[in-house]
Amino acid sequence: MEEVIVTGFRESLSQALDVKRDQVGAIDAIVAEDIADFPDLNLAESLQRIPGVSIARDAGEGRTITVRGLSPEFTRVRLNGMEAMSANGGTDAAGGTNRNRTFDFNTFASELFNAITVRKTASAEIEEGSLGATVDLRTGRPFDYDGFTLVTSATAQYNDLSDKINPRAAFVVSDTFADGRFGALFSVAYTERELVDEGSSTVRWGTPSGAMTLAPGYTGTPTIDQINASFLPRIPRYDYYEHDQDRLGVTASLQFAPSDRTAINLDMLYAEFNAERTETFLEVPNFSGGANGIRVQDAVIDGSNTLVYGVFNNVDIRSEQRYDELSTEFKQVTLDMSQQITDTVRVNGLVGMSESEHDNPVQTTLLFDWNNIPLMSYDFRGNKRLPVISFGNTDLTSTVNGTPAAGATSTVNSNGWYLSQIRLRPQATTNEFDNYQLDVEWEATDTLQFRAGVQLKEFTFETAERRIDPSFCGPTQSPTSNAEACAAALFQGTPIADISRVFSYGNDLGIPAGTATTFLIPNMAAATNLFNLNGIPLSSTPSLGNNRRVEEEDMGYFVQAQLRTEVAGMPLRGNLGVRYVQTDQTSQGFTFLSGAAVLVEAQREYTDTLPSLNLALNVTEDFIVRAAAAKVMSRPNLGILTPGGSVTVSGNNRTATLGNPNIDPTRAKAYDLGFEWYFAPESLFSVALFYKDIESRAVGVTVDDIPFTGNPFGIPDSVAIAACGSQPNCAPDLANWTFNTTANGPGGDLKGFEIGYQQPFVFLPGFWSNFGVQLNYTGVDSKITYNEGLREDLVGLSRNAYNATLYYEVDRFGARVSAAYRDEFLTQVPGRNGNDLEGTADVLQIDASARFSVTDSLTLTLEGINLTDEFEDQWVDSVGNRLSYYHHTGRSYLLGARYQF
Repeated sequence: MEEVIVTGFRESLSQALDVKRDQVGAIDAIVAEDIADFPDLNLAESLQRIPGVSIARDAGEGRTITVRGLSPEFTRVRLNGMEAMSANGGTDAAGGTNRNRTFDFNTFASELFNAITVRKTASAEIEEGSLGATVDLRTGRPFDYDGFTLVTSATAQYNDLSDKINPRAAFVVSDTFADGRFGALFSVAYTERELVDEGSSTVRWGTPSGAMTLAPGYTGTPTIDQINASFLPRIPRYDYYEHDQDRLGVTASLQFAPSDRTAINLDMLYAEFNAERTETFLEVPNFSGGANGIRVQDAVIDGSNTLVYGVFNNVDIRSEQRYDELSTEFKQVTLDMSQQITDTVRVNGLVGMSESEHDNPVQTTLLFDWNNIPLMSYDFRGNKRLPVISFGNTDLTSTVNGTPAAGATSTVNSNGWYLSQIRLRPQATTNEFDNYQLDVEWEATDTLQFRAGVQLKEFTFETAERRIDPSFCGPTQSPTSNAEACAAALFQGTPIADISRVFSYGNDLGIPAGTATTFLIPNMAAATNLFNLNGIPLSSTPSLGNNRRVEEEDMGYFVQAQLRTEVAGMPLRGNLGVRYVQTDQTSQGFTFLSGAAVLVEAQREYTDTLPSLNLALNVTEDFIVRAAAAKVMSRPNLGILTPGGSVTVSGNNRTATLGNPNIDPTRAKAYDLGFEWYFAPESLFSVALFYKDIESRAVGVTVDDIPFTGNPFGIPDSVAIAACGSQPNCAPDLANWTFNTTANGPGGDLKGFEIGYQQPFVFLPGFWSNFGVQLNYTGVDSKITYNEGLREDLVGLSRNAYNATLYYEVDRFGARVSAAYRDEFLTQVPGRNGNDLEGTADVLQIDASARFSVTDSLTLTLEGINLTDEFEDQWVDSVGNRLSYYHHTGRSYLLGARYQF
């Protein structure tokens, strides 16, 4: 037969199929096209090409993954053989600071990696902790390549929304010595991104007095009671975010093989992600407390009891700017060794440590308020996502100092902007892993092998937040009080012109005519210098809920038998094993006793016995049937385990959040059945069925709109009084408090299927034979029981998802276009503020890339990302479909060159 040389993207697909075919369990793989040449610019973006994998983005870039409908909390990530956790910071809409077990893929440059493996079924040899999948990431090693290799690449990235050009570069050098017995590799990658992220939001909708049905066919302006019983936008506004990011990644790898029986690998990885983010809003904050005190001139309530249009007098408005400085530093070192003791016995060992430190040392928010302006209106009737928001004839650029309202119920116009709040909320999160594992393999016969091992993982999570020390406002302030309003009052005599500037929205968003787009905003740099904001004393006491720690020591043991045999003349491969793990957990947090903060520590221990079975039957040489069954577990989210609680007042939100250190892991029985037909070279048609019986799952318990006084959780009124400080409409006897805690829920089931098809069109004539496709579709269904017997989809589950890639490859040129779709998914069950559910709408992203090899060493590349400029659309209420967050980040185009020596 004529030998066919496959290169480029097609080669990476072929290698990934080889990896999949040889495994016993159900896996999917992504292999780098060449050294420092991963198929996508972001690891999460690559992962979404795998059947069953969907991603969530932050600032236009993939951040977390969902596998087979199971959200990021149920996926474990191993980096160079050991579990790791990367914590990053994001916008509030993207989850904010990562204080959970999820892995932030946007910390890392994809050029540092040469393979990703997604393990969808469990086996005893793979550590516990995953319900959805275990994702293995591996950086490059010198023995992966032939002799001396040096690669450098440079790319210019242009974004059409920010209108900025930013650099991206990578460098890799690798060589082997001593007749291939020793090798060394070093790589570095650097990226800069300047992004604009703009849109509209409401911070949800709520019914201030509880839902009330209007009389059928009502006419005229609704009454104030009807308005307060309808759904009002809590804070209707337009948003403008500016992101300035840089990412650095460095790897080093040493490999030593002194003999054919010994292999030693030392891998080191360093990643640093830095960002500055500025958020600007023009908003109406007081609808979240209802329309009381506001005069209504005209209003329309639609059939879903939503106040979609209103014209009002005596409305407070707000200009807000927030500035964040963020950094994540990730460090990992792993040393693994494999030693052949005899011809049938091999010992493998690994020692490693990783540390992820996320720091948000500056999180400063300045608020300008203008009380009781004469006229304000909003209108969602023409567009549910981009409303008309008007402020009448009010000159929003005026620099005349306003007068703060004298009390919460004042109806006096403040006649201008005034500084109403200063929020300083620096925070940090640290995750540390130490990993020790040892296992022995014994090849008992040619067809039977045994493997047994032990693993110790030590994990530490710690997070902290500080806010303005109440003593800054005076010695009589409670140490737990909110000082953000009183701190601003100390500087209200400063001319507003000295701490402000004029801002205008662009119209890349399509803001409807009549909307105010030019207004005065806080000048963050001027106010920081003038007020010495960086010198204001801070304390952790006002934000005790975000000061907590969890330590876990996980001791695991496994034994596994692996066999190769035949059944009715058909080759059968399989493994059968059991993993036993003991988890010792210590958690620390703060609670309150007689109004004083007290550190509380809770300890618990639990064990899991996790049997697993994987079988792969070669019905023919090219047709494989796979089956798997296992018990699996995923440890609870870190935010749940705090043994204390917090009471916070932020704007119009009054919230008590309580932890539960006795929450059980999520446990499930998992079953898989797969069919794979490798019907032609480099080709596959596959079908996989999966079912998970989720025995128990932690569910949130929320009690809305009740007084703090007499609350069922035993927290005294003194805590609420301290948290309120001088905030208006804030007292323990008011029925506007929300209590959040967690309980062990009954769980439910999840079932679904995947279909995959991959093939180069070599059977077509001429030009058409250079095309090929990669297609997959995933359908998932799940019903989970939440609190109060509510049964809904699992949070994060998209019922339908597909990926499609069409590529063209010849010797010197290659191009591909890819589409990734995920159905809508729920984010909060039940919804808050009277909404039944909260979720994110479906999204279809289209990307394209092309390469041209000028010579064997020089390649030019062109890529386009998010070519249709998709919006992220978060909504509340399944019937009302009300705006929560609607943003876009524009299209990105990258032109680059890659040179290999």
